[in-house]
Amino acid sequence: MIRKLLFFCTILLAVPAFAQPRFVPDTEINKTGEVLFQKPYTVVFGFTNKGSKPLHIKKVVPSCGCAKATYTRGNIPPGERGEITVEYDAGILGTFSKYVEVYTNAGKEPEFLMFQGRVVAELSDYATGYPIDLGNVRMSTNYIEFDNVRKGEIVYVDLNVVNAERTAYSPELMHLPPYLHAEYMPASIPGGKTGVVRLILDSNQLTSLGLNQTSVYLARYSGDKIGESNEIVVSAVLLPSTETIATGDKKPDMKLSANEVVLQKSAKKMKAEVLVTNEGEAPLTIHNLQLFNHAVSVSLSDRVILPGKSAKMKITVKKNLLARFKSRPRILLVSDDADEPVKIINITVKDATDAS
Repeated sequence: MIRKLLFFCTILLAVPAFAQPRFVPDTEINKTGEVLFQKPYTVVFGFTNKGSKPLHIKKVVPSCGCAKATYTRGNIPPGERGEITVEYDAGILGTFSKYVEVYTNAGKEPEFLMFQGRVVAELSDYATGYPIDLGNVRMSTNYIEFDNVRKGEIVYVDLNVVNAERTAYSPELMHLPPYLHAEYMPASIPGGKTGVVRLILDSNQLTSLGLNQTSVYLARYSGDKIGESNEIVVSAVLLPSTETIATGDKKPDMKLSANEVVLQKSAKKMKAEVLVTNEGEAPLTIHNLQLFNHAVSVSLSDRVILPGKSAKMKITVKKNLLARFKSRPRILLVSDDADEPVKIINITVKDATDAS
C-alpha cells in the first residue's frame, strides 16, 4: 500500500513538469536579400506558443545599436501566435548578419533569431518579374492554378525563381502530395541568375472531381522549415475524362445568371445572389459547391433542380478574412451537366472608393 501511494505521489509531482510554454519561431534565420542603403528595413519573425501554458516575452535584445525590436506583449495562450518586429537601419553598405536574443518564460536561456542580407546603393531589378520576396530568393508567384484538368491528363506549370544571393542556390519544393512532383532547371542556380521550378500534376492520382487544393513550400536553404512565408498554394480543378461523360436524349443543362460577381468593400460582410437554372430536359444535380477562399461562404436553396426551374445561391464574403488567404475568391460548382460538369463563379472585391 505504501509503495502504491508513493508511486501515485511521484506521478502527481511529475505532471507539472510537462505543463510549460514553448516558444517556436516560424524560422530562426530570415534572409532578407538586398536592402537599400540608409532605408530602414523591417524584419518580422512570427512564432507560436506550442506549449500547454501561456507564453510571454520578457525582453528582446538586438545584437547591435543598428536595430530596434518590438514584440507581442502580454500572455500568449497555448496554440496562439505572436510577432517580433525588428527594424534595421541599413547604415553601412555590404553584407550583414545580425540577431536578436529573445527572453521568455519558457526557459532561462534566450532564443536567437538571425537576419541576414546585403545593403546596396541600388536594388537589382527583380521586383517586376519576381514580386514574391523570400529574402535570398524571389518567385514569380505564390499561388499556382491547374484549371479544368481532365481525368487522365498530365500537365505542368512553371514557377520562375531568381537567386538574389551571390552563392549558388538549389531550389526544392517540400510537402509535395502524391499527385504532384517537381523538376528543377537548373538544379543549382548561380548567384544573380534565374531558374525554373516545374510543378507537374498527374490527374490519375486525384480522386475527387472539382477543386483539389494543397500547400507546398519552397526551401530557401538546406534544412529550411515550412511556414506561411515560403508557402505556395496549389489549386487543381479536376473534370471527368471525356470517356466517362454520359450522353443521352435528355440531359440537364446548367446556366448561371452571372459568372462573375463584383462587390464593394464597404461592409464587414458583403452579399450577393446568383440564380442557378436548369435549361435542360432532365433534372440537374449539384454534387458539390467548393470554395477557393475561406473568406467566402455560400448556400444553395436546392441541390436538385428540375427542368425549367432555378435555385437561388446566396454568397457572403467576410472582408476581414480576405487578406488571410492567397487564393482568389471563387466558387466552383460540380454537377451532372454532361457538357459542362464544372462551372466557376469569379468574385471581385473592389474598394468603396474605386468607381471603375
